[in-house]
Amino acid sequence: TLGSGPLAVPGTLSVPRRPGSVPYPAVVLLAGSGPLDRDETIGRNKQFKDLAWGLASRGVAVLRFDKVTYAHPGQVKEAKDFTLADEYLPAAAAAIDLLREHPATGAGPVFVLGHSLGGTVAPRVAAAEPSVAGLVIMAGGTQPMHWAAVRQVRYLASLDEATAAAATPAIDAMTRQAQLVDSPELSPSTPASDLPFGVPAAYWLDVRGYHPAQAAAALDKPMLIVQGARDYQATVTDDLAGWQAGLAGRPDVTIRVYDADNHLFFPGTGRSGPAEYEPAQHVDPAVIPDIADWLAGIARALALIPTEDPLRRRPA
Repeated sequence: TLGSGPLAVPGTLSVPRRPGSVPYPAVVLLAGSGPLDRDETIGRNKQFKDLAWGLASRGVAVLRFDKVTYAHPGQVKEAKDFTLADEYLPAAAAAIDLLREHPATGAGPVFVLGHSLGGTVAPRVAAAEPSVAGLVIMAGGTQPMHWAAVRQVRYLASLDEATAAAATPAIDAMTRQAQLVDSPELSPSTPASDLPFGVPAAYWLDVRGYHPAQAAAALDKPMLIVQGARDYQATVTDDLAGWQAGLAGRPDVTIRVYDADNHLFFPGTGRSGPAEYEPAQHVDPAVIPDIADWLAGIARALALIPTEDPLRRRPA
């Protein structure tokens, strides 16, 4: 259990079967937007279960948890002042603290891995939790979320020429809602019905004040950014370009693009769409070893830093 009180959430810790080899590098998983469980279940697929078992099989302890919006939907809906920070930071902080102290991990370095909106918010988590050793950002967005939603609806409409015109009113309505998010007229009293997805104004006021690439650039932490080239939700052109621009020249930032992968890092061909998420499948087998190798490399580098070095990310 992560946190305390009425919004505590349950989670699962996966530990490598390597007796005597602790400390392990450990990672906290941050799921994407919406009320997702600890496995990030979408249809018949469980991306975070793939990641947890795959990484644990390669020497990385992994903690994943149900989002507060999944575990406590009624209480979240009633909280009109609920923000992006409330959606992620309390549970993430509790997860990081647990991994730092849990005997199964041996006090190894703790990383944060975020997917989709979880990747977008990962730099904010690391800024709030200085003990974080580094970040893995999987298909994290840098374009403002309300405008990314408009872009995605336009894309989906383009997949079927026969119904594209019928989508115009919905696109226009979403555009007006996104414009209101950016407007100086947005205030805590703005009706949720006037805003994207019917989400209250407090959430959007927080979103528009957060700039993920800038937040990442302010961190002195190594980062691995991975992206599917066929992703239409977080795209190479609109979102990966934001990370590249914000982190240009950083030798501690590694970027990898998987040409065949979509937003869930499932390989495929052609233009990606929601139907591609329906069949039962698994994360690209090339992705998990790449992440595990990067985490192990950073953990080895941190272990070589002398204890008295003020730049050391973790206590000895």
